[in-house]
Amino acid sequence: MASASFKAKDWYTATVPGTVLTTLVNNKVYPDPAYGENNRPEIIPESLNKTSYWYRDVIDIPADYAGHHVWLNFDGINYSSEIWVNGKKIGTTRGAFIRGKFDITDRVKPGQKAIVAVLVTPQPHPGVPHEHTLKNGLGQNGGITALDGPTFLSTIGWDWLPAIRDRDTGIWQKVYLSATGPVLVKDPLVTTDLPLPRTDSSDVVVQATVENVTDQPQKGVLKGDIESIHFEQPVEIPAHSSQKVTFDPKSTPALHIDNPRLWWPNGYGPQNLYSLHLSFDAGNATSDAQDVTFGIRRISYSVPDSENLTISVNGVRVFIRGGDWGLDEMLKRIPRERLDAEIHLHQLANLNLIRNWVGQSTGPDFYELCDKYGILLWDEFFQPNPSDGPDPEDLATYMANVRDKILRYRNHPSIAVWCARNEGFPPKSIDDELQKLMAELEPTRRYQPSSTSGAGVRSNGPYHWRAPRDFYIVTDDFFKTETGSLSVPTLESIKGMMPQKDWETITDDWAEHDFAKGAQWGDKYKGQLEDRYGKVRNLADFVRKAQLMNYEAYRAMYEGRNAQLFHQTTAVITWMSAPAQPSFVWQLYHYDLEPSASLFGTRSAGELQHIQFNQANGEVQIINNLPTPLENAVADVSVYNLDGSVALQYQRHFTAPPDFATSIGPIEFPASTSNVNFVKLDLHDSTGKLLSTNFYWRANTDPHPDDLTDLSKLAPVTLQSELSRHDESGRARITVTLRNPSKNIALMTHIQLRRKSGERVLPVFYDENYVSLVPGESRTINIDADLKDLHGEDALILLDGFNTTIEPASAAGVSIAPNKDADPMQSPETGLPFQTENLRQ
Repeated sequence: MASASFKAKDWYTATVPGTVLTTLVNNKVYPDPAYGENNRPEIIPESLNKTSYWYRDVIDIPADYAGHHVWLNFDGINYSSEIWVNGKKIGTTRGAFIRGKFDITDRVKPGQKAIVAVLVTPQPHPGVPHEHTLKNGLGQNGGITALDGPTFLSTIGWDWLPAIRDRDTGIWQKVYLSATGPVLVKDPLVTTDLPLPRTDSSDVVVQATVENVTDQPQKGVLKGDIESIHFEQPVEIPAHSSQKVTFDPKSTPALHIDNPRLWWPNGYGPQNLYSLHLSFDAGNATSDAQDVTFGIRRISYSVPDSENLTISVNGVRVFIRGGDWGLDEMLKRIPRERLDAEIHLHQLANLNLIRNWVGQSTGPDFYELCDKYGILLWDEFFQPNPSDGPDPEDLATYMANVRDKILRYRNHPSIAVWCARNEGFPPKSIDDELQKLMAELEPTRRYQPSSTSGAGVRSNGPYHWRAPRDFYIVTDDFFKTETGSLSVPTLESIKGMMPQKDWETITDDWAEHDFAKGAQWGDKYKGQLEDRYGKVRNLADFVRKAQLMNYEAYRAMYEGRNAQLFHQTTAVITWMSAPAQPSFVWQLYHYDLEPSASLFGTRSAGELQHIQFNQANGEVQIINNLPTPLENAVADVSVYNLDGSVALQYQRHFTAPPDFATSIGPIEFPASTSNVNFVKLDLHDSTGKLLSTNFYWRANTDPHPDDLTDLSKLAPVTLQSELSRHDESGRARITVTLRNPSKNIALMTHIQLRRKSGERVLPVFYDENYVSLVPGESRTINIDADLKDLHGEDALILLDGFNTTIEPASAAGVSIAPNKDADPMQSPETGLPFQTENLRQ
């Protein structure tokens, strides 16, 4: 296979990085499993995870590698591999998260071709998955795949992902050649410290291992550069040995940096990064070099006035508003451009942390982009809840993958916590080894054995939609690592994920995309929606009402924890913020990257200076999650009746202390207020600048606080608009100002960017969406999109809402019009029933 005499015939062109199934989909052997019910086992067979696969390529060895050690590098293979070069086996890997670096100097000749062959074998215990159906629901999470430890164990199937038939087997990370001299520079580590509460200086420590890979002693100089700071140290290394070298402010005074540019989480300051260049030079030649990007920051985990885990960065308390990631993409199709958009959407949602659940989204781009956007990481190793799978049986493989993960990513400033296991403690054998690793490799970060125990850390949901007031219930789950809600995507996203035959009936196709009985209550959600907002006419009406449900739940998910800001709540992490496949649940945006109302409800609640209506006790609260008081601020409170008339208006002046939720008293609703009514809140600073605005729809407790069916009586509103567009630096920047000229409430207005021809532009970054406007109010929305995604066409903005439409208008390069397809009255009445006959077993 790896010899020149072998003749490769009828092989598939491999997708690398990628999985086996990705290659087969790209070669049209199987359809894309993300669409409809393409992933059913009669279409894509389970046999894919029960056979090994050969990869083969003929590569060029650069001529300038002559006189050097030549290395073949693999950044990730799932699950195990044998690597062959020019007919000789040169090494193996085992586990998805370990790198392989192989010296092939003796097997290749610079300036000539070489044959590389890799035998990839799936994990030993792929398990038997549970098919997602309406009849049987989403079934048991996980299974025996956990026995294999460091792999994509979620691919056996979870209640957010059907089984992936090849279990994501393949060369899923990049493969490349490199050349060095006799000494390697390995495992660099940069640690930083601040003399808190001062942040006007930082002590930086640089450490690296130099390894002599030859039979002779080697002598040279390890050199480092951080911008204008240079340091170096002579080193002598015996044959086939390694040595650790450390630079600190004592030996290198320049590593005491004055007035450093600090790295901050999203919202608290800029994400400043530094570059370190390390090289080992012998004579006039560089043997090896490493470049490291790092941030200067200090993370701490406790405060004097609380026993609960409280994360502070650079001395500033950070209320954690996060999202759980189960798996970045079902087939690991995660090009950097897509991942950049996803992390950008988290930044836009005012989140500041992602939890890398069971380490399933581990990859270099993921960490680099979290650094870029200021997203902290709760980073886990490879064990699920004990009820979702057994402990790994191969301790050596498990720990080797954990060790390499730490060494590879520990310089990223975004990593805040290493966690051993999801919702349970690791076995003693693993925990003992992890404790040793932390002492050896991780001198500064917190090691958290379980995601649901210790220092107020709790998981345990709930995971289904519930009324906003229920999100204010806090027991002992002060640092909440999992809680969620169903999250219905836009009409266009739903139509894009399944064939038309499934649009107006809830079928097994919906179950395949997580809308079925299980923790998310997919079988109950439509009933909840109809009890709250009235009978569903059709799919468009379902989506229109579901966006209200999305916004309510996700805003309350975070506001409910805001209400006890640092007294005692310190975190809330939604299960989940990102979908691995096209889904109806647990997401801020759809698989196609279009955000739903869930993202904008989250964005509202995540403002660091925020005004909110406590939906449990009726009070207006000022949330100040900054380290300075909000002085001489003004809150404007307005209550509107269903017909748009004002029922109550008043103003409060106050000062809100730092890191605290300040109540300015309950709203006393007049007896004459309509049963269904609206609360509008505005927060201004002492100069009159608007800091926060918020809008609620609610019902009086009599007859029932969850009966909002009177919203169907809202008068229709035709909005007016002003448009502008300017393009710069490859981006299309569009501004839309919406005005409500009527005497009625305009509820949950949604805009969507398209090309003039009608196709959606994705991804798009809106600074606001799903907006509600009181009579006479205007709101400006800024839109940012990649210019190339417009394909040279003018931009078209389509508008829909609960009771809104728009007067068509245009400006240079952009126009706006109603989204008629989103109007439930433009489609026949179907009732969107559940399929009851001919269900999958």
